[in-house]
Amino acid sequence: MKPSIMDDSKKNEVAKKRHFSLRINVFFFVTFLLFSVLIVRLAILQFVQAKDLKAAENTNTNQTTKIAPIRGNIYDSTKSPLAYTIPVQSLFFRIEPSQQNKDEVISLAYKLKDVFDKYGKKDAKKLTPEDIVLSMDLGYDINKNKIKEPSYYWVPRRIKADLSKEEIAVLLEHRDEFKWLEVNEESIRTYEMDDDNTTIAPQLIGYLKSYSTEKAKEIYKDNPNSKEYLDSENVGFDGIERMYQDDLRGKNGSKEYPVNAAMKIIGRAKVTAPIKGNNLYLSINKDIQKTTEKAIKDQIDFLHSSYARNDPFIKYGANAQAGYAVAMEVDTGRVVTMANFPDYNANEWTGGISQATLDEIGSYIYNGTITTAYPKYTDKERPKHPSSIVFMGSTIKPLSVLIGLTEKLFSAGDIYYDTGSFTFGKATAASTIRNSDGHGYGALNASSAIEHSSNTYMSAKVGIPFYQKFGGENVAVTDKWADYLAKFGIGVKTGSGLPGENIGSNDFVKNAKKDSYQSAMVYASWGQNEKTTTLQLAQYAATLANRGKRMKPLFVDEIRTYEGELVKKVEPEVVEDSSSLFSNNDWNTIIHGMKSGAEGIDELPYNVARKTGTSTQAVSGGTIDNAVFVAFAPVENPKLAVAVVVPEGGFGRYGASPIAAKIFQAYDAANDGILTKLGGGKRPW
Repeated sequence: MKPSIMDDSKKNEVAKKRHFSLRINVFFFVTFLLFSVLIVRLAILQFVQAKDLKAAENTNTNQTTKIAPIRGNIYDSTKSPLAYTIPVQSLFFRIEPSQQNKDEVISLAYKLKDVFDKYGKKDAKKLTPEDIVLSMDLGYDINKNKIKEPSYYWVPRRIKADLSKEEIAVLLEHRDEFKWLEVNEESIRTYEMDDDNTTIAPQLIGYLKSYSTEKAKEIYKDNPNSKEYLDSENVGFDGIERMYQDDLRGKNGSKEYPVNAAMKIIGRAKVTAPIKGNNLYLSINKDIQKTTEKAIKDQIDFLHSSYARNDPFIKYGANAQAGYAVAMEVDTGRVVTMANFPDYNANEWTGGISQATLDEIGSYIYNGTITTAYPKYTDKERPKHPSSIVFMGSTIKPLSVLIGLTEKLFSAGDIYYDTGSFTFGKATAASTIRNSDGHGYGALNASSAIEHSSNTYMSAKVGIPFYQKFGGENVAVTDKWADYLAKFGIGVKTGSGLPGENIGSNDFVKNAKKDSYQSAMVYASWGQNEKTTTLQLAQYAATLANRGKRMKPLFVDEIRTYEGELVKKVEPEVVEDSSSLFSNNDWNTIIHGMKSGAEGIDELPYNVARKTGTSTQAVSGGTIDNAVFVAFAPVENPKLAVAVVVPEGGFGRYGASPIAAKIFQAYDAANDGILTKLGGGKRPW
């Protein structure tokens, strides 16, 4: 038995060795085979397919899609939001000409109107079926009347922005009923609302419109950054939104996809997040701005009242429909309010303004404190009324006297006897000018001539002597007058940087050539030959307060990143310093004369240097009187300069100065009584 067991053991051992050798041989054979296949494959890739693979490799590219950044916000000086960007869900309509008949589209408009009324947000603008059809831009209105051709067929039309959750739910639940519609998320610009359903300082802050429009391309054609703008985004079209477009906009992000020759994505996208735009902190104070806007509206309502119409002096402002005001800090140039009336709701631009709304507000969406604006008049009626740019009127008289004193045309104590009229020119073609009320003020010196607003004094003591000293019938006289005015911001840009700013017009230049240089200088000496904007008047008043130092109007205090880090602090800037040209005694003389009667001003608890103006202007069918007013306070330590213009407002004393008084009060209240403290109370001056 033992030998047999041993034999079996040896046989098993031999069998195991044979099986192991077989497995080893198989393993090496398979390994050899795999390496052979690999080598052959590599050889094929290297020598046979290399050229084709190289070509294929070169057809792979990266496709990049730009991502628009989130626009920065705009705040007032107290950090209250005035304009900001929010994400919303909006409803869009797609044009499919071959599938949409007019009856179906109009029926859809009525259904949408019902959904909006029932499920929309309570404060949302109410849309009529006609509004909805017009926003579809199909070329016809609710009555199927053809009105125009559609703009582009491939661009979805926004029907309504900022849908409620209920509206979205209903629209998505009944997709088969609400055809050709889609709900997409977008960012919209929102402007802070005032209590009267208007926005705050809309003409200053401006608005946005699509960059895809020809007008936008024209506006930004010289901006090197515009190559980054997306046609689908909105850009600043006016005011601060346009002036600070690149600061507010931020920088694009991107999605980069690897694609093959068939333009199929062959890998994961590389995403570069956009950089959010910077936030602006304005010099405008929301409370002062709201007070100013209300003060203008209330004053115009008062001028329309039966009381005002029956008053022998106030009645001349009965046709006033518009008003403009600017308040500017004397020492810094910071503009704390810039108000227009009428104003409007800038949120109307969200999603594209309707033609009906544009027709309603189109004449006053422009900033009337820096350029031409009108209240709503028909084309036939408009020539009968002035624009927002009017003659200075008597507000120029402090500067006229200052020029006369500086040029030694007279001295501060010289007496002129005012009879109420003044005649000049050749005996055969003499002209006579009169004071605004025809009143003769008797013996006047330089200061009292300003206080009583004597046209005859300015003509006799400034206009005629200035004309005689600088060449008579020669362009040199008008050039010299224009040079003086420019030092105070008249006839030149203020340096504000606001888009569309008008320089007004020195009408004495063209009138000198048309009539005579003598008459041009007579009328220029009391403000009937220089048209100005309200901002120019505010800068002029501040330059008087600064005794010749002209400050740049500033609208932004700080620029910060979206996260709040300081990017830039805007510092005061002197545009021109002419203080050395004028003596301190001459300054004292003219400021001492700035005491003309002004409603509301004398009730203030500090001394206010002021000058009223009645700007007479020829319009179609006759002449009208514009109320103009400039002032600064306190006299002893000037801090705030104010200018107010009320076209067709009559006398500046009644039509404009009450508005200025409320601006001074609002500024004092918003700044812990600074005017009252600096003024030290009322006292003789």
